[in-house]
Amino acid sequence: MRFELLDSLTLPGNLDKPNDDAFGHVERAGIVMDGATGLGESLMPGESDAAWLAHLGVKLLMAFMRAPVSPRLVLNAVFNQVEYAYVTGRKRTPVDRWEIPFASMMFVAANASGFEALSFGDCAALVKRPDIAIETLGEAFEKRALEASRVARLARAKGVNPAADVNRPEFLDALRKARNFVNTEKGHWLFGPDAAAADHVASSQIDAPAGTIVLLTTDGFLALASDYGRYDAEGLLAAARTKGLQSLGAELRAIEAGDPQGAAYPRFKTSDDATALLLRLA
Repeated sequence: MRFELLDSLTLPGNLDKPNDDAFGHVERAGIVMDGATGLGESLMPGESDAAWLAHLGVKLLMAFMRAPVSPRLVLNAVFNQVEYAYVTGRKRTPVDRWEIPFASMMFVAANASGFEALSFGDCAALVKRPDIAIETLGEAFEKRALEASRVARLARAKGVNPAADVNRPEFLDALRKARNFVNTEKGHWLFGPDAAAADHVASSQIDAPAGTIVLLTTDGFLALASDYGRYDAEGLLAAARTKGLQSLGAELRAIEAGDPQGAAYPRFKTSDDATALLLRLA
């Protein structure tokens, strides 16, 4: 099997800030990655540590996947390279874990019976086989609901708008405390410069025939379904095919522009980076 690229989209959440999402596609694989917004000064070269990590991770994973290699072996090799690049390229040692760059990921690799999906965090894959109901991969819907509740709770406690921005002083302390648990046994696991995290990737083999459609999304794009309720999962994938991702991106930004303070839809930012990749198995 191989993946055909049907459409792609990536939009920055703020035109004055770097896009911390990245995506890639080769014949054997596709990926979306969402760098976690930095909570302090950058330690790496480039516009942001999150963008550095996401773009390096995608570049390496897709380069390795041009060869007939197991995606698990590829992921292990990339983790080692990213860890080396981080340790040798950073300006200084981080003062705490919240300074380390992390990213969510949805990585799919075609094989003889369909594809393997490897994921971290709140990126998602929507899978539509011919004549079978849609299947959602990843925990994005559940994680987005929890985040909306958390944002609303923090905003009430601090007396600020729900979409006040991640790096508002009122939010930073709570976010840094939560980030300190990432890639520890007390927290959850994400892509990052820590080779040990490769052992904690979520994985599943998806048996699917040729003609199966796969929509990979970061949480910023998935918000059309998970946060704003404009579509359910099946409707979102159908709209991606009929309207196109550019049209859906415009629809996404229109919803957010109509609720800039987060009163209707509590969230840390008015708009998040939003990325989607539409693929077909062939």
